[in-house]
Amino acid sequence: MQYHLNGYTFGDPSVAPAAPDHMRYDAGLPDTVDVLVVGTGPAGAVLTAQLAQFPELSIATVDRRAEPLARGHADGVACRTVEMFEAFGLADTLVREALWVNETAFWSVENPGDGITRTGLVQDVADGLSEFPHVIVNQARMQELLFDVAAKSPSRFEVDYGWQYVSQSIDESQEYPVEVTVEATAEEYIGTTRTLRAKYVVGCDGARSAVRESIGRQLHGDVQNHAWGVMDVLLVTDFPDIRKKAVISSEAGSIILIPREGGYLVRLYVDLGAVPEGDTEFRKRVTVEQITESANKILDPYSIEVRDVAWWSIYEVGQRIADGFDNLNDDARGDNQPRIFITGDACHTHSAKAGQGMNVSMQDTFNLGWKLAAVLRGQARPELLHTYSEERKVTAQELIDYDIHWSKMVGSRDADQPVTPDEVEEQFVRGGQFTAGLATRYTPEFSALTGPDTHQDLASGFAIGTRFHSAPVIRVADAKPLQLGHVHAADGRWRIYLFADENGLAEGSAVANWCTRMTADPASAVSRFTPEGTDMDSLFDVYAVTQQTHHDVDINAVPALVQPSKGKFGLTDYEKVFSAEQTNGMLLGNIPGVEATKDIYDLREIDRARGAVVIVRPDQYIGHVLPLDEFEAFDEYFAKFLTS
Repeated sequence: MQYHLNGYTFGDPSVAPAAPDHMRYDAGLPDTVDVLVVGTGPAGAVLTAQLAQFPELSIATVDRRAEPLARGHADGVACRTVEMFEAFGLADTLVREALWVNETAFWSVENPGDGITRTGLVQDVADGLSEFPHVIVNQARMQELLFDVAAKSPSRFEVDYGWQYVSQSIDESQEYPVEVTVEATAEEYIGTTRTLRAKYVVGCDGARSAVRESIGRQLHGDVQNHAWGVMDVLLVTDFPDIRKKAVISSEAGSIILIPREGGYLVRLYVDLGAVPEGDTEFRKRVTVEQITESANKILDPYSIEVRDVAWWSIYEVGQRIADGFDNLNDDARGDNQPRIFITGDACHTHSAKAGQGMNVSMQDTFNLGWKLAAVLRGQARPELLHTYSEERKVTAQELIDYDIHWSKMVGSRDADQPVTPDEVEEQFVRGGQFTAGLATRYTPEFSALTGPDTHQDLASGFAIGTRFHSAPVIRVADAKPLQLGHVHAADGRWRIYLFADENGLAEGSAVANWCTRMTADPASAVSRFTPEGTDMDSLFDVYAVTQQTHHDVDINAVPALVQPSKGKFGLTDYEKVFSAEQTNGMLLGNIPGVEATKDIYDLREIDRARGAVVIVRPDQYIGHVLPLDEFEAFDEYFAKFLTS
């Protein structure tokens, strides 16, 4: 964490200095905003936390609820999502409070008529996939953490609860083209309406999205007429794997058991069987006692005794996706820009059994947030906004395809083609990257932000289009061992990683020549697109990694681009140069599957003789991999969508 750049400040360093003109609407909702966020679920919380980092933007977040969510809903946090939380400075808190899912147990009936027995025990996340674990924490707590980030941002942002979205109209001749009507939901103001104008509207308002309906989008797919009960309970049981994630199947149905944070709470997803087609009253008839009874039948010879119910609900399995993720049809794109977006459950729904719904929803708005900020701040052309729908619709479809397959395996009651315990376990292992949230890859076929793989061999472990896979390094200036990916903050900047060849960072080296060209040539992307009057790293945050030990690097001889002078006092930033040397287990020893004898060049298969430039987007995905001497290709990549 860096602070005191523009003078000493007292107090909590996680609370950013308030911007002089930060947007505070003491009289309630404003008349105009740059972005209106509708909904405070996981997608809305991430988007709000992201946009709040830019005090020059005016944003408003509304929700029909009278107050923040307190309990229930989603709870599984994939490794990739924890990586994203690190960019907001929240990973340490999340990992400390959460339950870690270390193993998954599989239980089934081996002989008809017998009770369930444990048939398998699998490591939940394969070694080396991420430096973070798969964790369980209440959705309400995650949203609280994200809105706390917004409140501590320079914007000092606060949510406007008690307003529901009603309708919209678009007039491109206006500075704020989208006119939105919202209605008060608080009892004392019910029926009161307000009209405000926005440049962009983002619907994060769930599966019954009013925003989606207002732009004429529909969800398409299947509802399987199969119900599951879910309950968060405090219980007493003789089931031995009550503190492990467990997939349980018997003739009576299936259970997915999720131990919860805090050491005592447990979530049970209980198979309730088929629902007659058209039976809209089923949900109202089911009681928590019936869910418990079904659970005990499945668990035989074990049982549970529920002592307290924190929350419970019923859901029917369905996998559906919207026909578009913004208000523009494909034939209307061209020079037009989308004004209204839908995210999360508003544009894709699925069962809870794959544990990915909330995670993918948050990744939707992590993808969209930086793009909106870049366009609104004049850093990127509006065409950049087309990439949201292009990238996330493919990802959502992949999630649904996986969920359909996994749901059929877990919930199968087909006596003619029974699914064996071994098949369920094997599918779980095969889908490991997917359930960790790491299977997303934006390819050049559908993403304009992904470069070709012409030079992928320079860093094979940094696959273009995938998330930046962190690895341990040592910071040269203070010998601190850390994860390289943890320098990536959710601040809208691009990270450029220069992996030095065997010549290191000294004058005349490939890294030094790259830095000189980027700062000296006014036509270079760094010189051309960095906003005038801002710090050198205000848009491109450039880091250097050398194969030398940190003792062998002359800190006074590294290029200025990776040791820039910043702020009103011209202070030197010493935290951008790293050594790839081994860390003697100080950091590596904490990561399963990572050998302490391997450095980042080994782990990510970086060419030691030639080095590499790795371009990482503000949402932590790799845009391109290039040689250190391919200046024009670097410039051309950014010229496609940035503006000076």
